[in-house]
Amino acid sequence: MQVHRKPEVASDRESARLARRENAADIINGVNLGGESDDVRSILIDLTQRETMNISTRFANLLHREASRSVPFREDYHRFAGFIVLKAPDMPSVLLESGYLTNERDVDRVFSRAGQERLAEGVARAVE
Repeated sequence: MQVHRKPEVASDRESARLARRENAADIINGVNLGGESDDVRSILIDLTQRETMNISTRFANLLHREASRSVPFREDYHRFAGFIVLKAPDMPSVLLESGYLTNERDVDRVFSRAGQERLAEGVARAVE
C-alpha cells in the first residue's frame, strides 16, 4: 500500500528549506516533533518562527529606544530582510546597520573610538 503525502506548502523557499531541516531533526525549540504529521510539524514550525520574529521585533524597538540616545537611526529603522541569520525559527535576531561606507559622516562615526563606544553603550543598554 502506497501512502501519498500532501506536499509541504511554505511561504517562501527559505521556510521550505527550514521546515525540511527541522522536520529531519524532529526537535525544534526543545519539542520533539518526531511523532507528528508533516502538516502539524509545518504549523508548529510556522508558529515558532512567528513568535521568534515577534521577539526580534520587540528587541529591535528596544534597541532603537536605548541606542538612539547616542547613535543616529534612520526614520524607517525597523525593516525586514530575508537573510538566513534572521530566519532561525528559535533564535531571535536583529541586524544592526551602524552606517554606510558611502556616507562620510557614518564612516567618521563608525571608525572613531568615540562612535564605537556610543554604539556599544546603546547596544549594551538594550541587552541589559
